[in-house]
Amino acid sequence: MKNYDKIIFELSQPGRQGYSLPKDNYGTDGLSGIPAELLREKDAELPEVSELDVVRHYTNLSNKNFGVDTGFYPLGSCTMKYNPKINEELCALPAFTSLHPQQNEESVQGALELYYNLQQMLSELAGLKEFTLNPYAGAHGELTGLMVMKKYHEAKGDHKRTKVIVPDSAHGTNPASAMVAGLEVVEVKSKPNGSIDVEDLKPLLDDTVAGIMMTNPNTLGMFETEITEIAKLVHEAGGLLYYDGANLNPLLGKVRPGDMGFDIMHINLHKTFSTPHGGGGPGSGPVGVAPHLVKHLPNPRVVKDENGKFHITSNNEDALGNISSFLGNFGVMMRAYAYILTLGKENIKNVGPLATLNANYIKENLKDDYLLPIEGVCKHEFVFDGLRDKSTEVTTLNVAKRLLDYGFHAPTIYFPLLFHESMMIEPTETESKDTLDQFIAVMHTIAKEAKENPELVKNAPNNTIVRKLDETTAAKNPILTFKALKENEA
Repeated sequence: MKNYDKIIFELSQPGRQGYSLPKDNYGTDGLSGIPAELLREKDAELPEVSELDVVRHYTNLSNKNFGVDTGFYPLGSCTMKYNPKINEELCALPAFTSLHPQQNEESVQGALELYYNLQQMLSELAGLKEFTLNPYAGAHGELTGLMVMKKYHEAKGDHKRTKVIVPDSAHGTNPASAMVAGLEVVEVKSKPNGSIDVEDLKPLLDDTVAGIMMTNPNTLGMFETEITEIAKLVHEAGGLLYYDGANLNPLLGKVRPGDMGFDIMHINLHKTFSTPHGGGGPGSGPVGVAPHLVKHLPNPRVVKDENGKFHITSNNEDALGNISSFLGNFGVMMRAYAYILTLGKENIKNVGPLATLNANYIKENLKDDYLLPIEGVCKHEFVFDGLRDKSTEVTTLNVAKRLLDYGFHAPTIYFPLLFHESMMIEPTETESKDTLDQFIAVMHTIAKEAKENPELVKNAPNNTIVRKLDETTAAKNPILTFKALKENEA
């Protein structure tokens, strides 16, 4: 094993030291004032390494990671967009990075103006009245939106509306968020093209339904052509429509959820508006609502007075309580704001069509080798049901692992659950035709390998740093510390 491939603890040598923390301004070791019961009795078991060891270790580790900046990342349903570097430059401006959330309003007017303007921009793009930017992630936004839905019905004294209808093709966070919000999940069936079966929906709509959660385009990348009929039926039954914004990218600047009849939605800023995401963060899930729900948005809120000054207020007694610390993940908001301003109103409307063009280009070029269960024009993403030729028993997982050998990240696999060998591909709008052609060529090559040398594909990845893992054992018995690793090896 090369030295830089070792775990950082394996590089440890007694007595090595990379850095000594200076004494604090009071001439102590920084521990003064900390209650004795909170102090360690023994030193933390940390590796003893030099600064150079640490730098080389983490630099080499980062080089092994895969991201949008290093290669094509066609992860369906997740919209892994390129993050323009101008976003990072603006986000790093000291005037923003040096702010403290407890500064007085007069000293943070610029930040509050950015926050307020972004609220207005998202409202315009979504066709809704007002947004809160407080939620930290998409799922957090879902929960917040469902809490608004629940509070709306309760404020009307309609306490029996406790059911939320969720399509059988929905993202897993939809039913999970509904359950956390204290609502009961009722499943509605999808038609073969992934669209909601309106005939299956009708009997579910009674006076116990709080609303329905939907994506549009749906999880299979197809537009819900009966959305106006669905909105009419749900509203007539007294329910609200919730829009899961994970699939907003192909509609950006072209179609607005509010115009379709949606009352509540969340937006994944870290997907649709290009900010980096993955590995648990960073994220942001703003929630927008129609006019009759504005008063129920969570506190605090940023408002603008008649003199053009911006204020943070929590005076609305009908609002939800705080759902995050302060005003959410400000760094993600800054990146989204820069992205919108960079494109402008005249160019943001090109995002959706280009994403749609790229997805259909890949789909049409690969459907002879990969089983396409739904014909027709898709939006930003589409789903194959594995290889057409299944005689050699090469699975979607095998294809995904083999893609790693060719330097491409795998698409989303085995979701949605409507198909046994699902492979969901989303290229996004920024990928060039050259990159798409390279991906298409590799996918054709893998299909040929699956016929002529199936074991090569089944044993993939063959040339990555880490080979095929025992994922079941890793999930059931994770080794999370160096001590546990050494104990396991012993």
